[in-house]
Amino acid sequence: MQGIETFIPTGEKVKYLNQLLKVGYDTLDAGSFVSPKAIPQMKDTAAVFDRLDLSGSATKILAIVANTRGAEEACRHPVVNYVGFPLSLSETFQQRNTHRSIPEALDTLNEIQDRCIGSGRTLVAYLSMGFGNPYGDPYDLEIVAQFVDILNTLQIKIVSLADTIGVATPAQIQYLFTRLSRDFPKLEIGAHLHSNPGTAVDKIEAALSSGCRRFDGALKGFGGCPMAEDKLVGNLATETIVAHLTSRGMPPPLDMKAFQEALVMATQFFAHT
Repeated sequence: MQGIETFIPTGEKVKYLNQLLKVGYDTLDAGSFVSPKAIPQMKDTAAVFDRLDLSGSATKILAIVANTRGAEEACRHPVVNYVGFPLSLSETFQQRNTHRSIPEALDTLNEIQDRCIGSGRTLVAYLSMGFGNPYGDPYDLEIVAQFVDILNTLQIKIVSLADTIGVATPAQIQYLFTRLSRDFPKLEIGAHLHSNPGTAVDKIEAALSSGCRRFDGALKGFGGCPMAEDKLVGNLATETIVAHLTSRGMPPPLDMKAFQEALVMATQFFAHT
Protein backbone atom coordinates (compact mmCIF):
# COMPACT_ATOMS: atom_id res chain seq x y z
CA MET A 1 0.00 0.00 0.00
CA GLN A 2 2.85 2.36 0.81
CA GLY A 3 3.52 3.59 -2.71
CA ILE A 4 -0.12 4.48 -3.44
CA GLU A 5 -0.79 8.21 -3.31
CA THR A 6 -4.55 8.02 -2.78
CA PHE A 7 -5.25 7.43 0.91
CA ILE A 8 -6.98 4.11 1.49
CA PRO A 9 -9.61 4.49 4.25
CA THR A 10 -8.73 2.80 7.51
CA GLY A 11 -11.82 0.58 7.44
CA GLU A 12 -10.91 -0.79 4.02
CA LYS A 13 -7.39 -1.62 5.18
CA VAL A 14 -8.77 -3.41 8.23
CA LYS A 15 -11.20 -5.45 6.11
CA TYR A 16 -8.46 -6.49 3.69
CA LEU A 17 -5.91 -7.37 6.38
CA ASN A 18 -8.49 -9.32 8.38
CA GLN A 19 -9.13 -11.45 5.31
CA LEU A 20 -5.40 -12.09 4.98
CA LEU A 21 -5.33 -13.17 8.63
CA LYS A 22 -7.77 -15.96 7.76
CA VAL A 23 -5.39 -17.47 5.19
CA GLY A 24 -2.85 -18.85 7.65
CA TYR A 25 0.38 -17.11 6.68
CA ASP A 26 3.21 -17.39 9.14
CA THR A 27 3.70 -13.60 9.16
CA LEU A 28 1.72 -10.63 7.88
CA ASP A 29 3.57 -7.39 7.10
CA ALA A 30 0.61 -5.21 8.06
CA GLY A 31 1.83 -1.64 8.52
CA SER A 32 4.60 0.84 9.20
CA PHE A 33 5.36 3.16 12.09
CA VAL A 34 7.07 5.81 9.99
CA SER A 35 6.79 9.53 9.45
CA PRO A 36 3.39 10.44 7.92
CA LYS A 37 5.20 13.11 5.91
CA ALA A 38 7.39 10.46 4.30
CA ILE A 39 4.73 7.76 3.84
CA PRO A 40 1.26 9.33 4.25
CA GLN A 41 -0.46 6.03 3.48
CA MET A 42 0.79 4.50 6.72
CA LYS A 43 -0.28 7.28 9.08
CA ASP A 44 -3.15 5.15 10.46
CA THR A 45 -1.15 2.00 11.20
CA ALA A 46 -1.85 2.12 14.97
CA ALA A 47 -5.57 2.55 14.32
CA VAL A 48 -5.53 -0.33 11.82
CA PHE A 49 -3.71 -2.59 14.27
CA ASP A 50 -6.27 -1.78 16.97
CA ARG A 51 -8.97 -3.30 14.76
CA LEU A 52 -7.23 -6.46 13.56
CA ASP A 53 -9.13 -9.64 14.36
CA LEU A 54 -6.51 -12.11 15.55
CA SER A 55 -9.01 -14.51 17.12
CA GLY A 56 -8.36 -17.96 15.75
CA SER A 57 -5.30 -16.81 13.81
CA ALA A 58 -1.73 -17.91 14.52
CA THR A 59 -0.33 -15.38 12.04
CA LYS A 60 2.30 -13.07 13.52
CA ILE A 61 2.17 -9.33 12.81
CA LEU A 62 5.19 -7.46 11.44
CA ALA A 63 5.55 -3.68 11.41
CA ILE A 64 8.20 -1.76 9.49
CA VAL A 65 10.07 1.12 11.15
CA ALA A 66 12.73 3.58 10.00
CA ASN A 67 14.08 4.84 13.34
CA THR A 68 14.18 4.14 17.05
CA ARG A 69 11.09 6.22 17.78
CA GLY A 70 9.06 4.15 15.32
CA ALA A 71 10.42 0.98 16.89
CA GLU A 72 9.37 2.13 20.34
CA GLU A 73 5.85 2.76 19.04
CA ALA A 74 5.76 -0.65 17.36
CA CYS A 75 7.01 -2.38 20.49
CA ARG A 76 4.26 -0.75 22.55
CA HIS A 77 1.50 -2.09 20.33
CA PRO A 78 0.19 -5.38 21.69
CA VAL A 79 -0.39 -7.10 18.33
CA VAL A 80 3.16 -6.59 17.00
CA ASN A 81 5.43 -9.65 17.05
CA TYR A 82 8.10 -8.58 14.57
CA VAL A 83 9.74 -5.21 13.96
CA GLY A 84 11.31 -4.81 10.51
CA PHE A 85 14.11 -2.37 9.72
CA PRO A 86 15.58 -1.71 6.24
CA LEU A 87 19.38 -1.58 6.24
CA SER A 88 20.78 -0.77 2.82
CA LEU A 89 23.98 -1.95 1.20
CA SER A 90 23.75 1.25 -0.87
CA GLU A 91 24.71 4.49 0.88
CA THR A 92 22.56 6.46 -1.57
CA PHE A 93 19.49 4.38 -0.87
CA GLN A 94 20.04 4.42 2.90
CA GLN A 95 20.00 8.22 2.76
CA ARG A 96 16.87 8.22 0.59
CA ASN A 97 15.05 5.66 2.67
CA THR A 98 15.87 6.69 6.27
CA HIS A 99 17.90 9.92 5.92
CA ARG A 100 20.86 8.27 7.61
CA SER A 101 24.27 7.04 6.56
CA ILE A 102 24.97 3.32 6.75
CA PRO A 103 27.04 3.69 9.97
CA GLU A 104 24.23 5.75 11.51
CA ALA A 105 21.68 3.16 10.38
CA LEU A 106 23.73 0.43 12.05
CA ASP A 107 23.68 2.41 15.29
CA THR A 108 19.90 2.76 14.93
CA LEU A 109 19.59 -0.96 14.24
CA ASN A 110 21.48 -1.72 17.44
CA GLU A 111 19.13 0.56 19.39
CA ILE A 112 16.09 -1.10 17.83
CA GLN A 113 17.46 -4.52 18.70
CA ASP A 114 17.70 -3.41 22.34
CA ARG A 115 14.07 -2.20 22.27
CA CYS A 116 12.92 -5.46 20.71
CA ILE A 117 14.74 -7.63 23.23
CA GLY A 118 13.42 -5.52 26.09
CA SER A 119 9.82 -5.83 24.90
CA GLY A 120 9.84 -9.45 23.77
CA ARG A 121 9.68 -8.64 20.06
CA THR A 122 11.87 -10.03 17.29
CA LEU A 123 13.81 -7.79 14.92
CA VAL A 124 13.81 -8.61 11.20
CA ALA A 125 16.63 -6.87 9.32
CA TYR A 126 16.04 -6.31 5.62
CA LEU A 127 19.17 -5.90 3.52
CA SER A 128 17.90 -3.46 0.91
CA MET A 129 19.65 -3.36 -2.47
CA GLY A 130 20.92 -6.81 -1.55
CA PHE A 131 21.53 -7.79 -5.16
CA GLY A 132 22.78 -4.51 -6.62
CA ASN A 133 21.75 -0.87 -6.93
CA PRO A 134 21.16 1.68 -9.71
CA TYR A 135 23.23 4.43 -8.10
CA GLY A 136 26.76 3.23 -8.80
CA ASP A 137 27.44 2.52 -5.11
CA PRO A 138 29.91 -0.30 -4.43
CA TYR A 139 28.39 -3.77 -4.56
CA ASP A 140 29.62 -7.32 -4.73
CA LEU A 141 28.70 -10.62 -3.13
CA GLU A 142 31.42 -10.25 -0.48
CA ILE A 143 29.84 -7.00 0.73
CA VAL A 144 26.57 -8.88 1.31
CA ALA A 145 28.38 -11.49 3.40
CA GLN A 146 30.12 -8.76 5.41
CA PHE A 147 26.81 -7.08 6.22
CA VAL A 148 25.23 -10.38 7.26
CA ASP A 149 28.23 -11.00 9.52
CA ILE A 150 27.63 -7.63 11.20
CA LEU A 151 23.96 -8.47 11.74
CA ASN A 152 24.91 -11.85 13.15
CA THR A 153 27.29 -10.11 15.58
CA LEU A 154 24.37 -7.94 16.73
CA GLN A 155 22.54 -11.21 17.52
CA ILE A 156 19.81 -10.51 14.99
CA LYS A 157 18.06 -13.80 14.26
CA ILE A 158 16.21 -13.06 11.01
CA VAL A 159 17.76 -11.43 7.93
CA SER A 160 15.84 -10.93 4.70
CA LEU A 161 17.77 -10.31 1.48
CA ALA A 162 15.83 -7.68 -0.45
CA ASP A 163 16.10 -7.29 -4.20
CA THR A 164 14.66 -3.79 -4.03
CA ILE A 165 14.76 -3.05 -7.77
CA GLY A 166 14.35 -6.51 -9.24
CA VAL A 167 17.88 -7.03 -10.61
CA ALA A 168 18.76 -10.34 -8.96
CA THR A 169 19.69 -13.27 -11.16
CA PRO A 170 19.05 -16.91 -10.24
CA ALA A 171 22.82 -17.45 -10.09
CA GLN A 172 23.24 -14.60 -7.60
CA ILE A 173 20.37 -15.84 -5.49
CA GLN A 174 21.67 -19.40 -5.47
CA TYR A 175 25.21 -18.34 -4.54
CA LEU A 176 24.14 -16.07 -1.71
CA PHE A 177 21.64 -18.40 -0.06
CA THR A 178 23.99 -21.38 -0.35
CA ARG A 179 26.92 -19.47 1.12
CA LEU A 180 25.04 -17.60 3.83
CA SER A 181 23.20 -20.72 4.99
CA ARG A 182 26.56 -22.47 5.29
CA ASP A 183 28.38 -19.61 7.03
CA PHE A 184 25.52 -18.59 9.35
CA PRO A 185 23.58 -21.78 10.11
CA LYS A 186 21.73 -20.29 13.08
CA LEU A 187 20.34 -17.34 11.09
CA GLU A 188 16.91 -17.48 9.46
CA ILE A 189 17.62 -15.98 6.04
CA GLY A 190 14.65 -14.95 3.93
CA ALA A 191 14.04 -13.82 0.37
CA HIS A 192 12.33 -10.49 -0.23
CA LEU A 193 12.44 -10.47 -4.01
CA HIS A 194 10.95 -8.10 -6.53
CA SER A 195 10.39 -9.43 -10.02
CA ASN A 196 8.39 -9.21 -13.18
CA PRO A 197 6.19 -12.28 -13.77
CA GLY A 198 8.47 -13.72 -16.44
CA THR A 199 11.43 -14.28 -14.11
CA ALA A 200 9.62 -14.91 -10.83
CA VAL A 201 9.59 -18.73 -10.85
CA ASP A 202 13.30 -19.00 -11.68
CA LYS A 203 14.12 -16.71 -8.75
CA ILE A 204 11.88 -18.61 -6.35
CA GLU A 205 13.41 -21.93 -7.38
CA ALA A 206 16.96 -20.58 -7.04
CA ALA A 207 16.28 -19.56 -3.44
CA LEU A 208 14.28 -22.68 -2.60
CA SER A 209 16.88 -25.10 -3.96
CA SER A 210 19.55 -23.25 -1.96
CA GLY A 211 17.81 -23.77 1.35
CA CYS A 212 15.59 -20.69 1.68
CA ARG A 213 12.35 -21.36 3.54
CA ARG A 214 11.20 -17.79 4.24
CA PHE A 215 9.61 -16.00 1.28
CA ASP A 216 7.97 -12.57 1.22
CA GLY A 217 5.17 -12.01 -1.27
CA ALA A 218 2.22 -9.76 -2.04
CA LEU A 219 -1.02 -10.89 -3.62
CA LYS A 220 -1.07 -10.22 -7.36
CA GLY A 221 2.49 -8.85 -7.05
CA PHE A 222 1.16 -5.43 -6.08
CA GLY A 223 3.52 -2.87 -4.63
CA GLY A 224 7.19 -2.11 -4.52
CA CYS A 225 9.45 0.37 -2.79
CA PRO A 226 8.48 4.01 -3.39
CA MET A 227 11.91 5.19 -2.23
CA ALA A 228 13.86 3.20 -4.82
CA GLU A 229 13.05 4.67 -8.22
CA ASP A 230 10.22 6.53 -9.86
CA LYS A 231 8.85 3.31 -11.35
CA LEU A 232 7.93 0.60 -8.86
CA VAL A 233 9.10 -2.96 -9.48
CA GLY A 234 6.43 -5.35 -8.31
CA ASN A 235 6.76 -7.74 -5.39
CA LEU A 236 6.80 -11.47 -5.93
CA ALA A 237 3.18 -12.53 -6.31
CA THR A 238 2.18 -14.68 -3.35
CA GLU A 239 0.09 -16.91 -5.58
CA THR A 240 3.17 -17.61 -7.73
CA ILE A 241 5.15 -18.63 -4.65
CA VAL A 242 2.33 -20.86 -3.43
CA ALA A 243 1.88 -22.48 -6.85
CA HIS A 244 5.58 -23.22 -7.23
CA LEU A 245 5.92 -24.66 -3.73
CA THR A 246 2.88 -26.83 -4.41
CA SER A 247 4.33 -28.04 -7.72
CA ARG A 248 7.47 -29.07 -5.84
CA GLY A 249 5.45 -31.12 -3.36
CA MET A 250 5.85 -28.50 -0.60
CA PRO A 251 2.40 -26.88 -0.34
CA PRO A 252 2.28 -24.32 2.47
CA PRO A 253 -0.37 -25.00 5.14
CA LEU A 254 -2.86 -22.36 4.03
CA ASP A 255 -6.64 -22.16 3.99
CA MET A 256 -7.01 -22.15 0.20
CA LYS A 257 -10.64 -21.02 0.28
CA ALA A 258 -9.67 -17.97 2.32
CA PHE A 259 -6.66 -17.53 0.01
CA GLN A 260 -8.82 -17.41 -3.12
CA GLU A 261 -11.20 -14.98 -1.44
CA ALA A 262 -8.21 -12.79 -0.54
CA LEU A 263 -7.04 -12.81 -4.17
CA VAL A 264 -10.43 -11.52 -5.30
CA MET A 265 -10.43 -8.91 -2.56
CA ALA A 266 -6.90 -7.76 -3.49
CA THR A 267 -7.97 -7.09 -7.06
CA GLN A 268 -10.91 -5.05 -5.83
CA PHE A 269 -8.93 -3.37 -3.03
CA PHE A 270 -6.23 -1.97 -5.28
CA ALA A 271 -8.47 -1.23 -8.27
CA HIS A 272 -9.76 2.09 -6.94
CA THR A 273 -6.39 3.45 -5.79
